[in-house]
Amino acid sequence: MTIEEFIHELEKLNIKVTAQNLKDLETYKEMLIAYNQKFNLTAIKEEKEIYLKHFYDSLTLIKAVNLNSKLKLLDIGTGAGFPGLVLKIFYPDLEITLIDSNNKKITFLNEMIKKLNLSQITCLNTRAENLPRTYREYFDIITSRAVANLRILSELSIPYLKVKGKFIAMKGNINNELEESNNILQKLDSKIINIIKFNLPIELSNRSLIVIEKEKTTSLIYPRKYDKIIKSKK
Repeated sequence: MTIEEFIHELEKLNIKVTAQNLKDLETYKEMLIAYNQKFNLTAIKEEKEIYLKHFYDSLTLIKAVNLNSKLKLLDIGTGAGFPGLVLKIFYPDLEITLIDSNNKKITFLNEMIKKLNLSQITCLNTRAENLPRTYREYFDIITSRAVANLRILSELSIPYLKVKGKFIAMKGNINNELEESNNILQKLDSKIINIIKFNLPIELSNRSLIVIEKEKTTSLIYPRKYDKIIKSKK
């Protein structure tokens, strides 16, 4: 995806691209490539692929939720900042928390945030199940892009959502994940309210946004320890 194609496709999503947005993304891309020579941040290294599979793909979250307001958003397993850091560049009013268990990726993100002079964005080197209790029922939106099975992600995410908040899982092919997640969603008093399927431009790979709404306060027994979540089918 060229920069011209990137701008054109975002216009279809009603996203206005400013000169500052493009400058920030160029800085992001250059630092991502430079860091990737020392650390394994991403397997995607070519500029056109970065703009399509990282930058554009991150912004498709707008298909599922209006981000033009002062929402609190958590990005679980953010990696090199996708989608959370890209969203912050385009939607500066968002209060964003990025978490990842890989310290090298968090170090990179903190450098990016400093370089881009971003505010109201926090990076935490931790696992979702170990988030402080102060974050319980704190976020309006939680998202995670290509991290784990929906059953697992739901338990890791929903306890930190406000009631009526939305967990949006960004997926490729979802196969049997919806059926497998039914039991845990019931226990978490949450339900799938929308599934948005589309194809990335140019290469046409499959994408799905699974929108889950939290209906009631979550029991304090969730999230369980990760090994228990993995072993459990309920």
